[in-house]
Amino acid sequence: MSGFAPRVKAVLGPTNTGKTHLAIERLLAHSSGIIGFPLRLLARENYDRMVAVKGARHVALITGEEKIVPAEARWFSCTVEAMPLDRKVEFVAVDEIQLCADPDRGHVFTDRLLHARGMVETMFLGAETIRRLLRRLVPEAEIETRPRLSQLSHAGPAKLSRLPPRSAIVAFSAAEVYAIAEAVRTRRGGCAVVMGRLSPRTRNAQVALYQEKEVDFLVATDAIGMGLNMDVDHVAFAGLSKFDGHRPRLLTASEVAQIAGRAGRGMRDGTFGSTGTCPPLTEELVGAVEAHAFEPLEQLAWRNADLDFASPDALLGSLLAPPDRAGLVRGNDASDVLVLSALTHDPAIREAARGRRAVRLLWEACQIPDFRKLATDHHTRLCARVFTHLLREGVLPQDWVAGQIGGLGRTDGDIDTLMQRLTEVRIWAYIAARADWVRDAAHWQGRAREAEDLLSDALHEKLMARFVDRRAARLTRRLEQSETAELLSAVTRAGDVVVEGHPVGRIEGFRFEPDASVGGVDKRIVLRAARRALASEMPRRVARLEAAADTDFALGPAGAIAWQGTPIARLRRGATLLAPAVEVIDSEFLDGSQRETVRARLARFVDGVIAEGLAPLFGAAKAAETDPALRGVLHRLAEQAGVLASGGAGGELRAKLRRIGVRDGAFALYMPALLKPRAAALRAILWSAWHRRTLPDLPPPGLVSLPAPDWPAGLAAYLGWVVAGPRAIRLDIAERLSGELRHAARRRPAPAPQMLASRLGVGHEDLPAVLRGLGLRLIPGEAMEPDMFGPPRPPMIELRRPRRGPPPPPRKAARPVPPPNPDHPFAVLAALRRVAS
Repeated sequence: MSGFAPRVKAVLGPTNTGKTHLAIERLLAHSSGIIGFPLRLLARENYDRMVAVKGARHVALITGEEKIVPAEARWFSCTVEAMPLDRKVEFVAVDEIQLCADPDRGHVFTDRLLHARGMVETMFLGAETIRRLLRRLVPEAEIETRPRLSQLSHAGPAKLSRLPPRSAIVAFSAAEVYAIAEAVRTRRGGCAVVMGRLSPRTRNAQVALYQEKEVDFLVATDAIGMGLNMDVDHVAFAGLSKFDGHRPRLLTASEVAQIAGRAGRGMRDGTFGSTGTCPPLTEELVGAVEAHAFEPLEQLAWRNADLDFASPDALLGSLLAPPDRAGLVRGNDASDVLVLSALTHDPAIREAARGRRAVRLLWEACQIPDFRKLATDHHTRLCARVFTHLLREGVLPQDWVAGQIGGLGRTDGDIDTLMQRLTEVRIWAYIAARADWVRDAAHWQGRAREAEDLLSDALHEKLMARFVDRRAARLTRRLEQSETAELLSAVTRAGDVVVEGHPVGRIEGFRFEPDASVGGVDKRIVLRAARRALASEMPRRVARLEAAADTDFALGPAGAIAWQGTPIARLRRGATLLAPAVEVIDSEFLDGSQRETVRARLARFVDGVIAEGLAPLFGAAKAAETDPALRGVLHRLAEQAGVLASGGAGGELRAKLRRIGVRDGAFALYMPALLKPRAAALRAILWSAWHRRTLPDLPPPGLVSLPAPDWPAGLAAYLGWVVAGPRAIRLDIAERLSGELRHAARRRPAPAPQMLASRLGVGHEDLPAVLRGLGLRLIPGEAMEPDMFGPPRPPMIELRRPRRGPPPPPRKAARPVPPPNPDHPFAVLAALRRVAS
């Protein structure tokens, strides 16, 4: 493999081209990999997708504030800044690579573009605008252009009150977002709110509010431009300028396209336009967005990564070094450089930062992210204190960390106060994630997550209270217009029954479960509208069920048949044990033909489950078709689903049965394959349906014995248990051990095997009674006498034979052992044994 060169590929194109989906597929196709995203929200979202495929044991999440790294992790979802590039992995990918041109964060993306490589494959995802510079800086890269999957077209300006449902309204400051959200609430009933300062938990709750159609509008900042995938049909700009952290400026055409591209998803087309006080979009801008044609990037932000830790001044000088190749330019000084520059003017810090180790530690402290972005010296003082503690004590004081994190979990205050606390929590989550900075890092990370979750939930509730109309008020207003008002109703994909945009219940299978909070004078009208929606929904549901795969159904322990997790039918007694009937649960929304369609589909599913679960039984029956003697036995065995509580088939027939997987034992004629947990559970369900009995609690798989169960007559034998005295022994164990013991004691009593009680899964005190139940008798062994010659007699096993005639007389008392004869030849040996002992 000496000539092997890792593949580098760039996949470029507008939004909605499937680039990220492709990268995740390639990542998971390799044995290991890392993918970097521009936002913590996206890293978390795609981490969840990866866990669903590979399992939580093998997938890691690394962001500044959150680290979930299992010992067996092989695939990593990260923010671009947090990518663990010291790990050797087969695949590396970076999303939104055009952010190399961002003057604030671009240097991190550029560093990954130039230096991050997978051992087998590297992939960069982004916009076409970076093509020219990417080809120059990474000449070995293959470049692929992917077209947008759907059309994006301009719809012109529209008033807020005229925007179509499923619209996202984009503003560029918190004040604008709040004002627009209030207006939408007044005119259109409510909206979800998404801003970059929200935590992932709050963001997801707000997105769920929109996705589940509790509201039809979304008001957001340009945070939705970076990979936020939702069912948006139209994007309306409430402005075309933003404050970028340094100055107000107009959006570039590519930024407008990035945000507008959120409209439409998959193959569904989308539209964009303006609203409110935003001026109409120019023809030139509209043409560029619709054609996805933008000016190529002229330069990428860069920062020197080869740092000099000789002194604070040397470190600062190396950070400010100019780039060494065309196409790269120093971007804005990031907050870490600004903090370092401020601390180099502090005499105490300069005095402490002596030596390469201290300077490196100072730089790590300066890299604590300033999520507050308030441009105050509060963050500088925090970094200085962290540095001082780490230099002097090696770790941060536990009481200080506890006090800082403990005070952030308060949920009082307005929306802005809660968002400010969330940014504080993010800073301390970053600090707590440094296992080399704090004692018991896992504990403090958990405390920080706890505080973030509390704040996130409180923030979501406050956003709901402020910007979403409550159902009761909406319905009351609608009903006041007319006592006989016809309310609009529908059923969502998730099964929520919605009246006038508000859920009033759920459809569970084919039954409607109204919300308990629907009441009062409006209940009758609301439920009438819901039933009207369900009348048209049910035929679609029946069609979906008929076309569903068997994997969409499940057969429960009580014989209930569930579709997509909801019970819709149950098993009933049929023509035979192995042919149960299917009874569809009553629903007022299913007519006779629909009910039969559902029953027939579920019957096919049940037949398939029985055929697969009891395949050994059906295979044996087929093999016995040509032998009349076998055919009769297999017919009787099938009537009991594979365990027939009788044996004694005879030598020749027994051999034939063994060849087709049937064992003829002392207690039953049975198929060992049908005693396995999955087949045993299915047989229990069939017994319950045939006997019209509710199954008792059954033992978990793997037990050898259990206390004699209080089960209905015949159930223990049917399920493969032999009741022997106070215990029930699993049939295969009982057959095997009793067979061994009967063979050993067939002529005379035989010594009991060692560990017999353990092999039967019983206590020593129960062993005699259990053996009697198995047709055997335990003869206790003799105790060791001080002067006994030879070894004592061990416990013995003998067969219990049926008595004939009168009972035997009582046994005579054992004769006393005579004293040893000193002249006996063995007397010397006995004496020597006593001396030795």
